[in-house]
Amino acid sequence: MPVRPTAPAAPAPAAPSRAGLVADTALALLAERGMRGLTHRAVDESAGLPPGSTSNVARTRQALLELAVRRHAEREARILAPAELPGPAGDLDALADGLALAVHRSLTQGRALLIARYELALEATRRPELRAYYDRAGAVFKEQLAAMLTAAGSPDPDRHVLSLVAWADGLMFACAAGSFSTEVPDRARIRAGVRELLAGMLGR
Repeated sequence: MPVRPTAPAAPAPAAPSRAGLVADTALALLAERGMRGLTHRAVDESAGLPPGSTSNVARTRQALLELAVRRHAEREARILAPAELPGPAGDLDALADGLALAVHRSLTQGRALLIARYELALEATRRPELRAYYDRAGAVFKEQLAAMLTAAGSPDPDRHVLSLVAWADGLMFACAAGSFSTEVPDRARIRAGVRELLAGMLGR
């Protein structure tokens, strides 16, 4: 009886690059131990790398922080999923749905990333050279949001982006690290809040 050929095995997921492993480990350390816990040696040990490996990827502390910021932007973009937000012509209900999804994902799937972001944001206030990296990381999302608010009729999209981002950041901080850290609102509650904000800003 002929032997049927077996289906080819699914390719194994690609292993992260050395730089990616270092960056992911740095973010995990920031979330677990804070900025003081992030050292080249700690990254080597936590990642199971030979001593000196992290220094070969990012020789200075500034380089390690920049690597962490870039990796954070990549990973947070997957959590926030800008592609799932409505296009520039989307209505307020669709925009509220998309933003509620992004915020809820950040508070559930991306909670450790949020903590790491707060550590990096505070450090950027003390390192002007890191501030440039940090600010660029959020620029794309703010530009997309401004385009959507403009299409929705905002007379002052820059001001409204600031209000919307401040509201979302405040909610996420309160629920990830602040006085509401034991409470994660569901998507319906988040959507209700962001829809009220949009209605107030745009008068509808």
